[in-house]
Amino acid sequence: MLEAKLSRIKLLLTDCDGVLTDGGVYYGEAGEELKKFDIRDGMGVERLRNLAGVQTGIVTGELSPSVIKRAEKLKITELHLGVKDKPAILKEIMNRLDLKAEEIAFIGDDVNDLEVMKSVGVSVCPGNAISFVKDIADIITECTGGNGCFREVAEKIIFAHKGGKVSGRAPEVITLNSGAKIGPGEHCYIIAEIGINHNGSLDIAKQLIDEAVTAKASAVKFQKRTPEICVPKDQWEVMRDTPWGRMSYIDYKRKTEFGIVEYATIDQYCKKVGIDWFVSTWDVEAVDFMEQFDTPLYKLASASLTDTQLIKKILLTGKPLMLSTGMSTVKEIEDAVNLVWSFDRNYPLFIAHSTSAYPCKPEELNLRMIKTLGESYPGVPIGYSGHETGLATTVAAVAMGATFVERHFTLDRAMWGSDHAASVEPGGFQRMVRDIRDVEIAAGDGVKKVYESEIGPMKRLRVNISEEYKTKA
Repeated sequence: MLEAKLSRIKLLLTDCDGVLTDGGVYYGEAGEELKKFDIRDGMGVERLRNLAGVQTGIVTGELSPSVIKRAEKLKITELHLGVKDKPAILKEIMNRLDLKAEEIAFIGDDVNDLEVMKSVGVSVCPGNAISFVKDIADIITECTGGNGCFREVAEKIIFAHKGGKVSGRAPEVITLNSGAKIGPGEHCYIIAEIGINHNGSLDIAKQLIDEAVTAKASAVKFQKRTPEICVPKDQWEVMRDTPWGRMSYIDYKRKTEFGIVEYATIDQYCKKVGIDWFVSTWDVEAVDFMEQFDTPLYKLASASLTDTQLIKKILLTGKPLMLSTGMSTVKEIEDAVNLVWSFDRNYPLFIAHSTSAYPCKPEELNLRMIKTLGESYPGVPIGYSGHETGLATTVAAVAMGATFVERHFTLDRAMWGSDHAASVEPGGFQRMVRDIRDVEIAAGDGVKKVYESEIGPMKRLRVNISEEYKTKA
């Protein structure tokens, strides 16, 4: 009976303090009141939206600016702060969205939530709610407020919307927060990896973004490292010749690393020109840094496939994860995927076949691995991250089933830097995108048919013509 009620839910409303937060009081540097949110609940909002088409709303007496920020990050537009009369707000929402009471669920934890909880289709409270609330709740979560209770409810609703069935695998098509879709049947998601080919110059980065847009790429990708973590200490003082003169290796790495000013500019610039952007993060601190931006996914470089702490950190963000598999054994790939699936069997995951040689020889590309990975991990979109010098093999990867492809991107392969030689220049990238789109069109639907354009040649060249075509022009 409860699952039937949950299957009808179209909007999940929630109180904030004591439900989305732990009820503690925290203050910022200016003395403003902040809130501590559980990142799993944020993923619950995304999963509700993507897997069940259920929206989320916040109805709270709180006025904390951190609640507003959290709602913006999660794209929750149904936000009601400083509410004194929750039943009145519920009625207004129902009238405006044309929803029935049985299509709404509410999570509350205190006496000011009682009347609303009695009015909706499904009432929920966290495990540490007061006894009066527990007495009327349809669901009492095992998790406490601010510690995943929203996520627990979200999963129950998703389960009910799927008819009480769990697929046991990730969805075949994953929708990013940018609206782009990656998976079988969708246009190949084409990534221009700028990486560190900007050589520390924001102007070069903008030029590369412009060229990627001109080439009609789906996204640009950068790399984010914390040099003090990623560069081995015994390499710090090794001297190198660079475009900025001779300097230590650690200073060189710092010079090529973008910070908050540069990435904030890139974020605004990509929004302006209309292209997705994201990064490969190389350490845990880099993930914390990138959480300041609402990028659509995280990429895990091949070198990081065995970095379990980094993978766990990314999983806590709830954002789709793209694993690259160069320099990796089958066991290492299995371990990484199992780590993701132990966190959430339906976590939005992509796997990219790759060979980590720069540039990579054709005989080491092994494109048939795209099919092998697809058979090993059914339901997971498989792609290709290439480091070869030509374009034909990347186009072939799409013909062999890659749902996304990634190639390093540069203004000039002769530029100074480690990745330019294995990169594609703007003209080549334009041709590659064009050829990939042609291959997608040419693939057709696999159903044999006689096209109108063939009827003329048929009548001229065939001795015997089927009756159905004799009268056609």
